[in-house]
Amino acid sequence: MENTSITERDDVVIRFSGDSGDGMQLTGTLFSDTAALQGNGISTFPDYPAEIRAPQGTVAGVSGFQVHFGDHPVQTPGDYCDVLVTMNPAALRANACWLRKGATVIIDGDTLDEKSVARAGFTTGDPFAELGIEDYNIIVADITTMTKEALAGLDLDVKSVVKCKNMFALGMCLFMFNKPLEHAVEYINNKFGKRNPVVAEANVLALKAGHNYAHNTHAFANTYDVQPADLPKGRYRSINGNQATAWGFIAASEKSGRPLYCGSYPITPATVILEELAKRKDLGVKTVQCEDEIAGICTTIGASYAGHFAVTTTSGPGLSLKSEAMGLAVMTELPIVVVDVQRGGPSTGLPTKTEQGDLLQALWGRNGECPMIVIAASTPSDCFHYAFMAGKLAMEHMTPVVLLSDGFIANGSQPWKIPSMKDYPEIHPPVIRELPEDEKTFLPYKRDGLRLARRWAFPGTPGLEHRIGGLEKDILKGSPSHNPQNHQRMVELRAEKVARVADFIPEQEVLGDREGDLLVVGWGGTRGHLESAVKEMRAAGKKVSLCHFNYINPLPHGVYEIFSGFRKIVVCELNEGQFANYMRMSFPQFGYEQFNKVQGLPFTKEELVDKFNELLEK
Repeated sequence: MENTSITERDDVVIRFSGDSGDGMQLTGTLFSDTAALQGNGISTFPDYPAEIRAPQGTVAGVSGFQVHFGDHPVQTPGDYCDVLVTMNPAALRANACWLRKGATVIIDGDTLDEKSVARAGFTTGDPFAELGIEDYNIIVADITTMTKEALAGLDLDVKSVVKCKNMFALGMCLFMFNKPLEHAVEYINNKFGKRNPVVAEANVLALKAGHNYAHNTHAFANTYDVQPADLPKGRYRSINGNQATAWGFIAASEKSGRPLYCGSYPITPATVILEELAKRKDLGVKTVQCEDEIAGICTTIGASYAGHFAVTTTSGPGLSLKSEAMGLAVMTELPIVVVDVQRGGPSTGLPTKTEQGDLLQALWGRNGECPMIVIAASTPSDCFHYAFMAGKLAMEHMTPVVLLSDGFIANGSQPWKIPSMKDYPEIHPPVIRELPEDEKTFLPYKRDGLRLARRWAFPGTPGLEHRIGGLEKDILKGSPSHNPQNHQRMVELRAEKVARVADFIPEQEVLGDREGDLLVVGWGGTRGHLESAVKEMRAAGKKVSLCHFNYINPLPHGVYEIFSGFRKIVVCELNEGQFANYMRMSFPQFGYEQFNKVQGLPFTKEELVDKFNELLEK
């Protein structure tokens, strides 16, 4: 390392990319986990191809994984990358637009043959010149060939050997950023060691070969150090949004004393929640992989009726299929949580890409007057908190809740400080186990005066027998009623019950001053990018603040007072203006600018800052 200098960096963005079978998701995960274990702040963005198996070597089949790590808490996976690792020309073509000026590009030189270059859509023999990046720091390493040489003595077929090339690339990157190999080695041995020790040995050898290649050839003029972040003391782990959502439900089950049930149909990108819950039979979790979306929510309603904390998970079009049964949950006033991990639409749309296009469906996508609590998580780690709160509100208020996530935060990961459950509030469902002495007959729709929640009586309980179903109910008895005045009153009660939730959630907060020139408004998974942009502008002396929403219906108290303090308001969201129009309905006295993006991608901090400066200069 005599000829290699070490440079300190505050933060770095690396993007790993290749064919969907090249193991880029694993490579990126192992690098980000290693950085997290060393105390760096991290944020990741897996970018999956929408096609299940596009032709090899084509742009449509490129899979990517971006990781942003730094010596401070990191809120976004970064706009542009400092290092791009590409396993073929198609990956280079697909990702060159995300290169920071002068970035380092690592490419497998074995793939730069005429056929592969042409398949990627290049029309000349020099892809670097065609992309205008020939003056970047380009490292052409024959990764496939060197992987084969490193594994020559093992009893493996050629296909299995070539599959290890992602570990060779990982070894190079770990060397470049002075990261240890131990975590990756431990992961490989745990994953393959018992089942297939030869495969484990091959991956470890490829990892070390890549590290040694970078060391011995001085492939990098500089290596880089990123110091640990100054995070609050505690025990941390890397977690993605889907995992955090599952664990938040488990925590709500524990605090409520109600066993957890999940009935779901697998759908990208929500499936991991079901998979994560299915692992926890040791905690009493029951899961059913149902035959369709309708069965998923109907079994969930049945489980809730039987006394379980019941959830169902879906994405995009699955929410549409669940809408009729969501109305049944509203009518029966049973506590369930419906998770919608939003993705690009409409229809099957862009199933592996992110979007915020389901908001209005979550608010009103049911027949009749059918109000539901709607909550949106903002980051991978706070999916835990909002899953917990969704369960708490559903059970204590005896009403269904929609919890909105999106593909960006569901698949993305960040360090999560593992909470102590003693710091989380108790959950007190209004469970009734016997008829009170002052009641001659059980009235299932008798409500408490504070929340308007009815009581939760489990089937088979002597003295608490009652009727339940989708027909309108008598205001107290629960038996079907077609009385016009009764229907009017029941509609009003169900709406008022949801409205009163505003008294049980935090007041709306604002990042920055409560008065200024521009208020940025957002909701859900855009928080990291919006907050980063606002902080950058505030550091430059601009009078900009952020009002970000997690509680959507009902809206928290204090919104009017915040909005009143700003000259301009801009609503930023990954759709065509659904939350902006909701604000126009809720607070029509204010004017709203919009900044919308519907590309299957999150915002970049750069485009947000440009838009905010444009609004300030008008």
